[in-house]
Amino acid sequence: MVGIVAFGAYVPRLRLNRQAIYDANKWYAPGLRGQAKGERSMANWDEDAITMAVEAARDCLTGRDPKGLNNLYFASTTHPFKDRQNAGVIATALSIEQGLLASDVGGSQKAGTSALIAALNASRGGATSLVAASDKRQTRVASATEMQYGDGAAALLCGTEGVIARLVGSHSVSLDFVDHFRGETAEYDYGWEERWIRDEGYAKIVPPAIKAALAASGLKGADIAHFVMPSLMAPVPKLMAKMGGIAETAVRDQLAATVGDTGTSHALVMLVDALENAKAGERIMVVGFGQGVDILVFEATAELAKLPKRLGLSGWMARRKEEKNYMKFLAFNELLPIEKGMRAEFDKKTALSILWRKRDMIYGLIGGKCRVCGTVQFPKSQVCVNPNCHATDSQDDYGMAGLEASIMSFTADALTYSPDPPAYYGMITFPEGGRFMSDFTDCDKEQVKVGTKMRMTFRIRDNDTARGGFKRYFWKAAPV
Repeated sequence: MVGIVAFGAYVPRLRLNRQAIYDANKWYAPGLRGQAKGERSMANWDEDAITMAVEAARDCLTGRDPKGLNNLYFASTTHPFKDRQNAGVIATALSIEQGLLASDVGGSQKAGTSALIAALNASRGGATSLVAASDKRQTRVASATEMQYGDGAAALLCGTEGVIARLVGSHSVSLDFVDHFRGETAEYDYGWEERWIRDEGYAKIVPPAIKAALAASGLKGADIAHFVMPSLMAPVPKLMAKMGGIAETAVRDQLAATVGDTGTSHALVMLVDALENAKAGERIMVVGFGQGVDILVFEATAELAKLPKRLGLSGWMARRKEEKNYMKFLAFNELLPIEKGMRAEFDKKTALSILWRKRDMIYGLIGGKCRVCGTVQFPKSQVCVNPNCHATDSQDDYGMAGLEASIMSFTADALTYSPDPPAYYGMITFPEGGRFMSDFTDCDKEQVKVGTKMRMTFRIRDNDTARGGFKRYFWKAAPV
């Protein structure tokens, strides 16, 4: 029996109030008033599709050893690198490389569901496959999509043991129906007319696919308890469910009022939401639309109730800070040129040779633990730092990314350049030993105190824009 073994999600801490977007742009686009309700998720300046996917994957792998993975699929239409395997960065951050098949999947809003189908197929022979989907899409200022889009990620682990939602059936259709597109040199999506998309796209492509998926699963529309379908047009999922014989009560909330549409990940984000609420025996239908359609049908099992506790979508949603500063949103997304000052003028070139040799330390946050005295240290070195030991070549790899740290000392630096001043950083220490100077992120003044508990999170350190945009990633500390 193949299916989903575990799930995880990630939603950035910041939630941009849509009223703030409207207030700033109503002089130009008064028609946005009808959409100025609720909020959308907003990635921090040091977050992108890779960092969000890492967080979702870590959430999904709660209580599991990631080294058991055989396949990793990363779905996105906003991969940070055009010619570098983005999934490989995620794999290194999760400390898995050897024996792993890693693939980037993109080019369509249904890339997330397509990657999920690929992972399920790859897992039929007993392999374990992880799907991570994430998007951080740019939008034009004062556009409807600026209101509608959101940033976020989801991850699903597929396998044949401990299945929490078994795959009942699936059906896919590939058609070059272009509802929107983004060319190679374009920064923003170009969308077509909504009525045409609804009548010629959704209405003619999705219902036959739903019926085919139900037939392949040996089910009727009335058997579906949870209908998962993202769409920027709110009435469409209910219309598609009705045309497929599925009850309106089965249609899941699209999270438009609290998150926004997270692109390729949104079908999987909504699936995670459904799994958090599903009961054993309930069937879940997932629809991914984009140049065709993917339909997957799952049935929740009794194993779902045994899944170890994780943050999931609800946990990250609760970790929320309202943001009303629209200018900050523009600056974080580089839509507003700001004066960075002379202190920002330093070379950001990454020595790729050092990155390769130290990748476990830099991307995996791997320290060392002495076999002789048990001392933990970061970074790992040839000589143990314990003054009563000083053993040589005695350290085993010791993963520190999942450990809780605490602030030993800190600085709020208003002089150095930071996209979100002041720059908070300081010495953090781990309970079992090991300490280092770390940047802080996702924190407010009142949270930064000596002794504050911190978690480690994979983030952008800086971006070498002078050489084509090589992003340098490292781990930062954020309040628990």
